[in-house]
Amino acid sequence: MVYLTKRQKQIYDYIVSQIKLHGYAPSIKELCDNFETSSLATMHKHLVNLAAKGLIKRQYNRSRSIEIIDRRAEDLNVIETPMLGNIAAGSPIEAIEDARSIGIPLELLRGRHTYVLKVKGDSMIDEHIMDGDFAVVESRTYADNGEIAVVLLDRENVTLKKVYRERGYVRLQPANPNLEPMILRDEDVRIQGVVVGVIRKYTR
Repeated sequence: MVYLTKRQKQIYDYIVSQIKLHGYAPSIKELCDNFETSSLATMHKHLVNLAAKGLIKRQYNRSRSIEIIDRRAEDLNVIETPMLGNIAAGSPIEAIEDARSIGIPLELLRGRHTYVLKVKGDSMIDEHIMDGDFAVVESRTYADNGEIAVVLLDRENVTLKKVYRERGYVRLQPANPNLEPMILRDEDVRIQGVVVGVIRKYTR
């Protein structure tokens, strides 16, 4: 499976489209113009990474030297997405930022602001979100009733719960019959994002 950053996927798709349209690849200058960057070095680095991942090959003595290497479509449908830390599906814990990323299916991306949190706890098991799963989150500041949201509490802790707004307060509902909901004032709740998918990694 090939993991691409969002920018790498955009550049690769543009190269493919230009070869189909014109019969030849764009130059590095044309790539820079299309992606509105003046840095030839940055674009060169993207191309080096695409070549290292086996998607293109280049001849360095030609201006239009990029060739596409055929890959299965499913190999290109995974994009590296930042993983910002852990989130509790139980009692709230602090989200710990780190610099890691994880490959997620392209269809789970929602707009430009998508990130991943690793789930700790079992309060959402009836929604098929288990301890150790990776929650794919669309970053936004609101959640409709019944949506599973990343909720900031006390300006420092986060939790994963279904959100219901009811007569001036907010009910954070677990999806586990053994746990009680959290009832909070509206001003004490800040929505950080909504879960749009879950990734589970199986180990032997």
